[in-house]
Amino acid sequence: MRRILNPRMAIWLLMAVTLAVYANHFHNSFHFDDYHTISDNPHIRSPRNIPRFFTDSSTFSVLPTHQVYRPIVTTSLALDYRLGGGLNPAAFHVSTFFWFLVQLLVLYVLYKRLFDGSEWAAVLATAVYGLHPVCAETVNYVIQRGDLYSTLGVAASLALYIRKPSWRRFGLYLIPYVLACLSKPPALVYPLLLFLYVRLYEEPDARRALKATLPSLAATAALALLLGRMTAATFNSGGGPRVAYWITQTWVTGKYFLTFFWPAGLSADYDIALFTGFPPKAAAGFLFIAALLAVIILTARRPATRTIGYGLAWFLITLLPTALTPLAEAANDHRMYFAFVGLVPAVLEAGRLLVARMGAPLRRAAIAAVCLALVASAAATWRRNEVWRSEESLWLDVTRKSPHNGRGWMNYGLTRMSKGDYRGALDCFARAQIYTPAYYLLEINTAIAHGALRHNAQAEAHFRRALLLGPNKPAPHCYYGRWLLGAGRHTEAVAQLEKAYSINPSDLTCLHVLMQAYFEQQNWSALRPLAARALELDASDATARGYLAKLASLEQELNSQSAAPQTPEGNLDLSLRYYRAGRFEECVAAARQALHLRKNYSAAYNNIAACNNALGKWDEGIAAAREAVRLEPASQLARNNLAWAISQKEKTRK
Repeated sequence: MRRILNPRMAIWLLMAVTLAVYANHFHNSFHFDDYHTISDNPHIRSPRNIPRFFTDSSTFSVLPTHQVYRPIVTTSLALDYRLGGGLNPAAFHVSTFFWFLVQLLVLYVLYKRLFDGSEWAAVLATAVYGLHPVCAETVNYVIQRGDLYSTLGVAASLALYIRKPSWRRFGLYLIPYVLACLSKPPALVYPLLLFLYVRLYEEPDARRALKATLPSLAATAALALLLGRMTAATFNSGGGPRVAYWITQTWVTGKYFLTFFWPAGLSADYDIALFTGFPPKAAAGFLFIAALLAVIILTARRPATRTIGYGLAWFLITLLPTALTPLAEAANDHRMYFAFVGLVPAVLEAGRLLVARMGAPLRRAAIAAVCLALVASAAATWRRNEVWRSEESLWLDVTRKSPHNGRGWMNYGLTRMSKGDYRGALDCFARAQIYTPAYYLLEINTAIAHGALRHNAQAEAHFRRALLLGPNKPAPHCYYGRWLLGAGRHTEAVAQLEKAYSINPSDLTCLHVLMQAYFEQQNWSALRPLAARALELDASDATARGYLAKLASLEQELNSQSAAPQTPEGNLDLSLRYYRAGRFEECVAAARQALHLRKNYSAAYNNIAACNNALGKWDEGIAAAREAVRLEPASQLARNNLAWAISQKEKTRK
């Protein structure tokens, strides 16, 4: 076999096999966090925004609580959007997969050093990693390319350090590491990985090994400071109590380790709850960590077993960032992506030492077992790609693998609702309510389903509960406002939509609904700047352009009718049109013409008051409103304008 196929041919054959295994994933849809970072994110829709990605973390997501600093990721998304001609999932998947193949080539180079130059061992390790179904969780989940980029950057930096000693004095090997950190913060553990490599493979003296690591430590300090300062103040990791989270992570780490050998239970969203107290699982987790540390110490001491120690240390070190920072989910499959880079050579090296002690028949059986394991891994990866095909297939799998996951049931319910099965959706939402009884998004979706079934009382009750659970979240206000607008309750709708807009002015969904509300109210003066804001976020926004075109048409019609009508009513109507168009001076002129034709015209005085209020001319507004109230004491509009002008004048005095 070796005569027919050399290692370099084998690694390229592996690239082709990997492409074949992932051939069914290129048309998979966006999922989960892809929506607020890609589908709904207006900032990625123009490459002109790329410089801003490096100075403003709000461009990463439309959700303030998720605005982290990952400019390399956001830049890649903008480029994919441009190259794919829009939100074409295939373009994003091709881009991710290309860098996945590049990472496998980098790992081949790295593994060859860890296996003391054995190219065949490096090919096998690369194959085990590249075909493992855990990688499918990251490759399929577009926004989690951050894990791929950061892993690639760390591996490339270490490979350059090994293969290009002449670059060390200039620090050039750190370039991929910097890019890795600008993709995702877990890459910051690189100095630890580098120190252990130097200590175990190049420089036994700890002080000299530490000295070799100093440039990476300096870069890490600067990068950590940058990442901390650039992350939005609104960011919230969503984690629970720290101690409970840390204790839970000991067991989760053991689960990750076992998943390498038996990945049958992979789930896009686990139902693992934080431990309360110190249950038996926590004790098992601590024992596992202690045993793993003992194995690392014992194996790292000897050159013959140092790859086992280094690989296991890599596994633990790369899990530290997500284990120490409380996150919303206790476990996620894509967190194993970085960790398995080290676990693969550790397991294979341990297996090699074990097989070396076997007789020839057992060795042949071991080789056959490895081949079967690779085939099984490839088949499992293909199946995971199928699970990620659509929102429906993904969340159905979650409800089966993680049946106590309320969010999983809710998202599966959304797929039922998208097909018009509102009763089926409500059944799923009821299941979700058992496990997440205080989830504002669940209340919103339940309300929407009831609204579609014309259960208006239930819909409003759930919307109001969503407001109680998430008063400072934009979504409850936005979707309640949309429902109120559909019910014809425009004043209430605008109040809710304006609240949502004030919380998150970058949410185009909310902007579009608010524009609709202003248009239906004929509030042109408020609609125009809102449409301009939408175009500022996305220059190609068709909804904003449509409303501006309608406003231009109305403006043209208004100009064509600007000759002074001969009746007070006609002038009053013209005055109102000018007001809605934001042309307040002309509004006042038309209202005065109405007064010229009809003295003591209360409505004309009220229009003058409203225009002066809009212009901040409080004294003139007060005088006109008082005259309107004097002439028509029952006019609530005039009374409101008078009260507003007086209150604003008092504020200016203060």
